Amino acid sequence: MPTRVHEFAWPDRVVVGTIGPPGARTFYLQVRAGTQVVTIALEKQQSALLAEKIDEILDQLITVEGNRFSVPTSTPIELVDNDQLEDVQEQFRVGAMSLGWDPTTAQVVIEAHAITDGDADNNDELLAEDGARETEMLLVRMPVGTARAFAKRTREIVGAGRPACPLCGYPIDADGHICTPPEA
Repeated sequence: MPTRVHEFAWPDRVVVGTIGPPGARTFYLQVRAGTQVVTIALEKQQSALLAEKIDEILDQLITVEGNRFSVPTSTPIELVDNDQLEDVQEQFRVGAMSLGWDPTTAQVVIEAHAITDGDADNNDELLAEDGARETEMLLVRMPVGTARAFAKRTREIVGAGRPACPLCGYPIDADGHICTPPEA
């Protein structure tokens, strides 16, 4: 099964954003380089975990003795991106993701694979010219400053949802909330 790879080596923009009201938001990872824009849908939990793990990688790099990479401890102000998502045309929905570090280019590497037919109903698969099923994948390489800014924005986007109930911890809907406090 061939895989169509959307690759971004030095993107101009990498952000997570949402569409919809809290409680009904759809999360998107959007990448742009020049005029090429790819937008993929992912889950809120995938977004949160991605931001957490990027920060862990960067924080770990700072502690490495003899580290030759200049890893920022916070988001460089010039890399803050609070703009809305650009024209959203969902390329695919994310199934599996992986995260890594490329020391040869000093970049954080994100791989996002489309949900496969084992995960869903073939909606995210295309037919290649030879009639074989084709899956999709996003490969993004971003420098450490961009990665730090990406993680910060993603945490803010995830945290901007519905407030949590102080008793049960579940989200409070706009139309109210009924919960059963945890037993002591």
